[in-house]
Amino acid sequence: MSILPERTRIYQNHHFDSTRWDYFEPRDDDIIVATSYKAGTTWTQAIVAHLLFPEGNFPAAPAEMSPWLDMRIMPLEVILNRLTAQKHRRFIKTHLPLDGMLYNEKFKYLYIARDAKDVFMSLWNHYTGMKDEFFMLMNLLPGRQGDEFPRPPDDIHTFWRNWMTRGGFGWEADGWPYWSHLSNVQSWWNFRHLPNIQLFHYSDMLENTEREVRRMAAFLEIDVSESSWAGIIKAVSFTEMKRQGELYVPGGGHFWKGGANTFLHKGTNGRWRDILSKEEMALYDATCKRVLSHECREWLENGGMI
Repeated sequence: MSILPERTRIYQNHHFDSTRWDYFEPRDDDIIVATSYKAGTTWTQAIVAHLLFPEGNFPAAPAEMSPWLDMRIMPLEVILNRLTAQKHRRFIKTHLPLDGMLYNEKFKYLYIARDAKDVFMSLWNHYTGMKDEFFMLMNLLPGRQGDEFPRPPDDIHTFWRNWMTRGGFGWEADGWPYWSHLSNVQSWWNFRHLPNIQLFHYSDMLENTEREVRRMAAFLEIDVSESSWAGIIKAVSFTEMKRQGELYVPGGGHFWKGGANTFLHKGTNGRWRDILSKEEMALYDATCKRVLSHECREWLENGGMI
């Protein structure tokens, strides 16, 4: 393994294009918020926004302030111009594995992971809640590489089998029709020792939100007055974020049936226990053994500060 991360793969599909980072003009204090998907991305963006603006006086909605740069929908020039115009410390979202992501030793990378079974349940709600126009946009927008983004199956168990046994890219073992959650986590785990990459776990964030938000602030070297903490923690609670969902959800939730309430669904773990059978868990076990190191799997399933 290299001493520092290297971009060794290009990720292009119906959703994203990793080459868009080639045009990004970095600043030394940039923050990258990274996940595979459905692992706390929007939550973490909200946390960073409130750390940077403790009074909540955002210059724009957090989802607009923190664009998903590798996503194909928004014209690249628009995103880059908006980022260039920002005077505050920037925080940019990515869903790329580290082997497809721009690495800069001066950036701070926040990587949020979540147990694959919990990601799956959240992804099922996300996928089945999409409006037809989202599928049309993904598939008809010029520049799409590879297969079309398919409609979800009628049955959650069919989705699980596909997601656990088919790769989103030729070199992946799982994730279809998106991309591999497991490979994504492993790619970041491999470089957790670097001082500018910090891994956080969704379960830890649920269990003690204030502790984890304070850890994020310390890692990002953001000084927050003690008098501001109560307001920040309340603002980033699930209840409060759901109440102001259109402020935090990409596009205000326009592409989902039910809007932001569908995007910010439950924010809980463990729902898979009543859904997945022993046979389906065997598929999961086999895929984990192919993709994850023992230590990475242990952490992904159980959390714990690194």
